[in-house]
Order: sequence, then C-alpha cells, then structure tokens
Amino acid sequence: MENRKLLEDSAHYLLNTYTRFPIVLRKGRGMKVWSADGKEYLDFVGGIAVNVLGHCHPKIVIAIQKQAQRLIHTSNLYHIEPQIKLARLLVENSFADKVFFCNSGAEANEAAIKLARRYSRDVLGQNRFEIISALNSFHGRTYAALSATGQEKFQKGFEPLVPGFRHVPFDDLGALEAAVTKDTCAVLLEPLQGEGGVRIPGPDYLSEVRKLCDRHGILLIFDEVQTGMGRTGKLFAYEHFGVQPDIMTLAKGLGGGVPIGAMLATDKVAAGFQPGSHASTFGGNPLVCAAAIAALDVLLEDGFILDQCRRMGEYLKTKLEDLKTEFPSYIAQIRGMGLLVGMELTRDGAPLVKACMDRGILINCTAGNVLRFMPALIVTEKEIDHLADILDQVFDQISGHV
Repeated sequence: MENRKLLEDSAHYLLNTYTRFPIVLRKGRGMKVWSADGKEYLDFVGGIAVNVLGHCHPKIVIAIQKQAQRLIHTSNLYHIEPQIKLARLLVENSFADKVFFCNSGAEANEAAIKLARRYSRDVLGQNRFEIISALNSFHGRTYAALSATGQEKFQKGFEPLVPGFRHVPFDDLGALEAAVTKDTCAVLLEPLQGEGGVRIPGPDYLSEVRKLCDRHGILLIFDEVQTGMGRTGKLFAYEHFGVQPDIMTLAKGLGGGVPIGAMLATDKVAAGFQPGSHASTFGGNPLVCAAAIAALDVLLEDGFILDQCRRMGEYLKTKLEDLKTEFPSYIAQIRGMGLLVGMELTRDGAPLVKACMDRGILINCTAGNVLRFMPALIVTEKEIDHLADILDQVFDQISGHV
C-alpha cells in the first residue's frame, strides 16, 4: 500500500522528466538495494556509475556524519579545509596542478568549456572559441554541455544551441583533423564513450589526438565523469592510453554517492581563470568534500579496489561472452574496460531490463540496444554469477526455449 501511494504521489508532484521503473528504493548496502515494499535487488546500475564503493560504504557514511556535526556549508569566499585536502589528493594522483569544484558532471564540463575559451582569448591572445567533440558523446544537459553532446535526441526541442561546437565520428583521427579550423580552441572527448554505448577507441587514437592538439596549439579535454574514479580499473581512464589531457572533468563516483563535480587543469591552462571568471555557490562544500576524501582514500588504499575492479571486469566480460556464445542471434558484441561493460544486442534492450528487474537484478540499457553494466567496484564473482544466471534465464525465455 505504501509503495503504491508513493508512486501515486511521485506522478502527482514530480515533473515528468524520467521514465521511472515502478519501484521506490529505500535502503542500500553494498551491492544490494531494497524497495519500499521490501523486495531485494542486486544493483548493477550503481546510480549510473556513481556508487563506486557500493551503497552506504561505512567510511563514507562516517565521514558524512562527522562532517555534518562540524560544518555542513560555508561560502567559497572563505577557505574550506576538506576542499583543500581533496584538491591535494586529486592533484597528487593525476596530471593536474589545479582543481575547481562544482556539483555535477554537466557543471564540470561547463567549467571546462569556459576555461578553454577564456584561456585561448586571455592567455594566448587568440579569438578561438570552437570546440570539437564526438558523435554519440554525452557531456551533460546544461546548455553548453548539451551543445557539446553529439546526440540529437538530447538536443531536440532545445534549439538554438550554443554556437561554436562541431562533431566528428569517435575514433576517427582523419575526421577530427579535417574538422580543425583557425577558430578551434579545444577537443573534448570521453576516453571511452559510456552513454553512447560503451565504445572503446583503438589503442593509438588518443595518443594521436594528443599529437594533433599539440601540432595545432589547441587544448585536449577529457570528460571522465563516467570513466574516472577507478571505473575502468585505473583511477582515471586516460592512464590506460598513456595520454595526459590539459583539462579533465570528474563527477559521478567522485563523492561515492553525494553530488560533487570537479574540473582539473594544468597550471598553464588554469591561468585562464582569475577571481570572478567562474564560481559555484555549493561547489566543494565541506560535506561533499569529506565524503569524496573518504571515497578516494578507499580507492587508493593498497590498490586493492582497483585490482578488484580489473579482475571482476574481466570475469564479467568472460561470463557475458559465454552468453554471447549461447545466444549469438541476440548478442552482437561484448566490450568494456574494468567495470564499465556493454553488451550490444541485435534488438531493443528495454524488455530485458524489465525482465531482469522482475527477477531482482537492476541493469541499464543505453543507445537503445546496449545493456550497460556499472556495478560497484566491490562486486564479487558470486554476484556476477547470479547476474549471468538471470540473463541466461531471460535470453532463454525470449528465444522461446521456455
């Protein structure tokens, strides 16, 4: 009864911007969540790659509790101790020298876009403003981030978009080079495309993009909102390719479940922002930074979590490849890195998501026909085995074997 009433109130009071599944999630621990009607689910969505350490990790919970008793919010007009400590952790473990904090991945990408344009004008003395991004990319839903996104379905009805963005096919160096003009100031890429269907570039693509940017004197921005914070088996996905950007954006897993975003940059590029150039009222407040410090500490501790991510990612892909062998007419390809894994289907994936949910497994479909798996980095073989068993049942059912 309570679950039904909550669903009725949701429809009555909330703006209709999501196609929501008819469950109300109330409690979570590790890989599991429970709905208001008491049903248990194994969560392979992870808040869309947010809950890197699972639900309610004790170190994150304790950090939030302690900080909430001490200081929840103060303005960026003053120095904020947890923000300073988090910035130092990020700088010491990345290419970057400076960090700007905000509240989401879209905001981080907005900051990156503004910094690239401001750096070109104020530091280089050039009137370059154009940014090249990839088709099938996703960079957020605020206006500049939406304009950078290479998917028309997200942009439809919101025209005119912000000018100064061009889109080229992902993993196509020739198309990228042909798109560079005298107005180009930056290239913005996800090292792996997540929302676009878990697409991984060839081994030399990003290094060649880096060389191209250097030749033309333009900036390279990596959107690691989904791929960062250990998701691919390294702290940041760019480490797999041996390529360093000039600017990087983070969010999702950074706070282990609380809303925080970050834009990282080298000292050289960071000079494009001065006091008054950009700001965020809530960005990097004490509470979210305390949570992010706890999450980052766990990720970095002895390298265990990152190693677990790599091992479980390979195990997950192996189990999914077994299913591909069993159901070749339904499964076209398995691809991924770490625990960002996609299963491309030969048909619409929505019915499979619903069928898995009915059996107590939460999964996600993106790009229409790609099942996307983004579990917590603490996922176990036993939990992956259970996922594979449920998927086997679902494929068996839809193929008419049952």
